[in-house]
Amino acid sequence: MTSWLFQPEHDLFRKTVRTFLDREIAPDIEEWEALGQVPRHIFRTVGAQGYLGVGFPEADGGLGGDVMAEAVWIEELARLGSGGVGAALSGHTTIGLMPIGRWANAAQKARYLRPGIRGDCICALAVTEPDAGSDVASIRTVATEAEGGFRLNGTKLFITNGTQADVVVVAAKTRPDLGHRGISLFLVERSQPGFRVGRRLDKLGWRASDTAELFFDDVLVPVDHLLGEPEKGFYYLRESFQWERITLALSAVALAERALWDALAYSQARQQFGRALRGFQVIRHHLVDLAVDVEKARQLTYRALYLYATEGNAHHEAAMAKAYAGEMARRVTDGALQVFGGNGYMMDYPTQRYWRDARVLSIGGGATEVMYEVIANALLNGRDG
Repeated sequence: MTSWLFQPEHDLFRKTVRTFLDREIAPDIEEWEALGQVPRHIFRTVGAQGYLGVGFPEADGGLGGDVMAEAVWIEELARLGSGGVGAALSGHTTIGLMPIGRWANAAQKARYLRPGIRGDCICALAVTEPDAGSDVASIRTVATEAEGGFRLNGTKLFITNGTQADVVVVAAKTRPDLGHRGISLFLVERSQPGFRVGRRLDKLGWRASDTAELFFDDVLVPVDHLLGEPEKGFYYLRESFQWERITLALSAVALAERALWDALAYSQARQQFGRALRGFQVIRHHLVDLAVDVEKARQLTYRALYLYATEGNAHHEAAMAKAYAGEMARRVTDGALQVFGGNGYMMDYPTQRYWRDARVLSIGGGATEVMYEVIANALLNGRDG
């Protein structure tokens, strides 16, 4: 087994996933990095193998895998070394489809979840706004009751898969007077009048995923497009944050490990002063520091994953994992780039991409500083954040 956490069936699944990704995805990563998105047909290719439905029940068209199988899928995506590819595919499933799978009714699942699992329908989650990032309670998008449904008005920012999404799960306030307790979730299709995709945002990293700003100008959302119960959106999002933070921590560990592997291989191949880099003690000790940092983050992340899988409640453990792993990925990818020297700074080597992609891991899904507040609340107030 690859670790104490996974069973033989998970290891077999990992081999199958890795073979598929190396054959179908890895050869085109550079092309998609330049293109700025994962092409739509790739979602269908991945969906045809069932991988977009790893964690969804068979009754809904998924594979019926457990949380550990989902973790394997996330790790293997990140192992490819393109945060953008991972963000596009996992953003569709673990962020966009997940709330539909959990809180949609039968009709909504038939309309969005099943096509999403097949890759025929691309999904996104729209929470962040120009003036509301980690502070979800401060969103300004509102949904006002109207004849036949709700009138939706507002702007969303930094939305993964925003330019391609066929349906967006939108967080909006239906009761602004209640603050965070007045947030509801809506299923909004891109074809609905008043829904407009703004700029495709130009990012430092994760360049193979499209990220956009979205505008909702008096969009009439039918009442049957309300996801779950009204005014329960904040609590739905809070529950989903646990898994999102764990997946980001898993991605950080896998990306950092990929950078470490590349640095190890380069240290053996690169000759300086008549011998391989790995022969110099300063390089050897540097690589050890990187390896220890990766392993510390892995074990912290796996503990959060275990608690989430067995108890369903790992709020502050997930925050710990996200905070440490995100910062670790910054350190390790930077340290790996240093081993490559000048070559690491060149676009010819993927090491620079690892370094760029790692930077967002301490920002997205809740910045490190926000994670510290979650952890502090748990430690000092005796409650989960």
